[in-house]
Amino acid sequence: MRWVALLRGVNLGGRKLLMTDLKAITEGLGFTRVETLLASGNVLFDSEQLGPEIETMLEAALEQYGLKTDVMVRGLAEIRAVIAANPFADAVLDHPSHVLVSFHREPFPPDRIARLAEVHGGPERLHAVGRELYTDFLGQQQMRDSKLLQGMSKAKFPKIATARNWNTVTKLATLLDA
Repeated sequence: MRWVALLRGVNLGGRKLLMTDLKAITEGLGFTRVETLLASGNVLFDSEQLGPEIETMLEAALEQYGLKTDVMVRGLAEIRAVIAANPFADAVLDHPSHVLVSFHREPFPPDRIARLAEVHGGPERLHAVGRELYTDFLGQQQMRDSKLLQGMSKAKFPKIATARNWNTVTKLATLLDA
């Protein structure tokens, strides 16, 4: 089966990992047809193992390499479901790089978005479906300046997650399908 592993916080804030090293680590675990996308910790490969097993294996191998990080694994059907469930179809046509999908290990707790509204009155739109949280930054030029992350911390959003913008999500689907 073809999988994509999404690493959390790679090549941000001093957490360096060359994609050639990520490819070598993944191949070292016995996975085949390994390829990376961008420098943000996306690696595609074939494996007969299940997603949770792969997450554990990759996290352990990366820790041996010296990088402690969380890994979320999805297959083509799951990525297609993420695309189909997108609640912000208008936004991905207008500003796809400002729509993020946060991939979580567990289903997103439904009460967290309501909690966020209590502590953050920002303009962003959020919607959770299963293990994914969709965020539309409404085309804001500097997403990193958004106060949303501070609100997420106060609302106790799940910490085991990693986000990709819509352009990356659709590119991953294309590569998984190849």
